[in-house]
Amino acid sequence: MQDAKKLFAEKLRQAMLAAGYPARPSVLEREFNTRHWGKPMSLHGVRRWLQGETMPDYKKLETLSKWLGVPVQQLGYGVEASRVAEQRRARWDSGIGYEDRDVIEAYLKLPVPQRRLVRETILTFAKVHGQPAPDRA
Repeated sequence: MQDAKKLFAEKLRQAMLAAGYPARPSVLEREFNTRHWGKPMSLHGVRRWLQGETMPDYKKLETLSKWLGVPVQQLGYGVEASRVAEQRRARWDSGIGYEDRDVIEAYLKLPVPQRRLVRETILTFAKVHGQPAPDRA
């Protein structure tokens, strides 16, 4: 998680510079607080963003994104993470038919203990038939 915070800090500094603002805590505090409709950030809080010690929550990321003209995904998670998520979604959408979607919908409506049992059963069948465990990345 520390790498994500450092990466966010670098992207935030780059976005501020690209938008014509110096990447200084005082500037970030002033500009952010004039645009955000929530609790204002302190100078210390935004300094921690710029130093890579913390990351803002999603609502604050949205405010930063709109102000700096950078997509939320790029600012918060990077372009590569967004691209990987899109590829996984496309693979999921193209590889599943309506019958499988009905089964998945029924599965999601089950109580948690029954879902756990169904999940373990499916994973056992997959293991027996030589399928690797699903990638959780």
